[in-house]
Amino acid sequence: MERHDGGRNPQEFEMQGLRWDLIPQVFAPVHTDSTQLFTQWLPFPVGGSFLEVGCGAGVTAVMAALAGCSRVTAVDINPEAVRNTELNAVRHGVTDRMNVLHSDLYDALAPGEQFDVVFWNSNVICAPEEFVYTRPMQHAIFDRGYATHHRYLREGLARLTDSGRLFLGFNSLGDPGRLNSLAARCGVRLTERERTTRRAGDVPVTFQLLEAVGVRDERRSA
Repeated sequence: MERHDGGRNPQEFEMQGLRWDLIPQVFAPVHTDSTQLFTQWLPFPVGGSFLEVGCGAGVTAVMAALAGCSRVTAVDINPEAVRNTELNAVRHGVTDRMNVLHSDLYDALAPGEQFDVVFWNSNVICAPEEFVYTRPMQHAIFDRGYATHHRYLREGLARLTDSGRLFLGFNSLGDPGRLNSLAARCGVRLTERERTTRRAGDVPVTFQLLEAVGVRDERRSA
């Protein structure tokens, strides 16, 4: 937590062969491989629409726009992350096709607004129910009782176009048992699309790109 939140983070960093702005109080992609991996793995819908929940510094959302998505929406509960994403959208010349919003998950979206791909690099650490958020950055790391994961899955399918896909970036620091239980309650099955293990400091961490598939939709197509 402190390495993401502290004052030792660079003001600029390199990722995906590009330079990016990073401002204080925003999740720093330089300390973990998650952003790099998920951005490489995601199937950006060229000519279509992409929503990133929890956009942080904006790398994935901006790369979606650069990859050819015609409409990109990026949301974050941390107002500093919203500002950071806006800075990087300007830096890379994609403001004409990006909309950046301060939002708790889907709250700031228009009613019924849908996307071809929805993605969240989630806050995998399951915090106890009594945990109190004292800094906006903590929302990027901790999820109290996995309530945000539950809501992401519960409401996510309704935000998809007819052929849309819902993705979750997860890793082995989280609680997969609890996540799968929540998914079942939401009527979805989580399918692993990509996986690799890297070191985060001295700890090996397995990163997974999961896709949430509606059980009813799956049965209809069987």
